[in-house]
Amino acid sequence: MYKIGLKLWSINKQYVEEAIKLYETNFIQYVELYVIPDSYKETVTYWENLNIPYIIHAPHFSHGLNFAKKEQLAKNITFANEALKYADSLKSEIIIFHPGVEGHIEETTRQLKIINDSRIVIENKPYYSLDGKFICVGYSKEEIEFVTKNAKIGFCLDIGHAICAANSKKIKPFYFLEEFIKLNPKMYHLTDGDFDGVYDKHLHFGNGSFPIKQILKLIPPDSLITNEAKKDSNDNLLDFVKDIDKFREYL
Repeated sequence: MYKIGLKLWSINKQYVEEAIKLYETNFIQYVELYVIPDSYKETVTYWENLNIPYIIHAPHFSHGLNFAKKEQLAKNITFANEALKYADSLKSEIIIFHPGVEGHIEETTRQLKIINDSRIVIENKPYYSLDGKFICVGYSKEEIEFVTKNAKIGFCLDIGHAICAANSKKIKPFYFLEEFIKLNPKMYHLTDGDFDGVYDKHLHFGNGSFPIKQILKLIPPDSLITNEAKKDSNDNLLDFVKDIDKFREYL
């Protein structure tokens, strides 16, 4: 059976009671916690007390971290260090980073080597940013393979990102996914989306056109899979529960 993860932000205290119940009933097996910058002092003790396994997701471009830009090194290290502190405190063995935008995979690799933490995994990106303004670094198997080998880090395969990148480059999505699988991802991100689209939509399962049942045939049993679908409510996780119920229909 797959190990299912709930994606939350470090400031999402309103979901905590439900998250505990979902873990205690074995509905989820871990929480993937996205780090909002400068939230450590205010929130880490709260998350420490929950006794839930965590995966840490560092801030990405929308919150200011961009490894692909040389001039942002000092800022990037500050953001990365906070993510590492969360991982230390919450005993996470995986810290996910995005490669960046509008730059070069060589610079991303150089900066990750400076940080030098064996828990780091790099996540593949779509070709286009969500707003369509930027070209993302790390959209191809070749770039991800370069950074994992040279920085000696792991890999998180985002299925939706790979499908969008394949469509952008007019490559068959399943070929793209099969090539990424050869890199032995440590974990996966999966939602529904537009199977012909170039922008990641983070849709609930059943609300898009991804062939989820076929996709799951590519993912090894017992893999970690985080559902990153958008939250419908700021007060409860009912949409997440429906998502995972729907997900299990594909198995």
